Amino acid sequence: MDYSLILSAWTIVVLVLFVGIVLWAFSGKRRKQFEEAARIPFDEDTPASTEKNSKENSHG
Repeated sequence: MDYSLILSAWTIVVLVLFVGIVLWAFSGKRRKQFEEAARIPFDEDTPASTEKNSKENSHG
């Protein structure tokens, strides 16, 4: 096999993988999951935020 043939094949594999990831990310089936994940930093009832608040209150 020629080195340029291997590079060409690798380029095609990566392109197909990229297109697959883009289609997966913009799929309508996953919209709800991604919207929920996007709201995670703004949720106040997460365990990390309550743990942080309890530590701040105990120091002072």
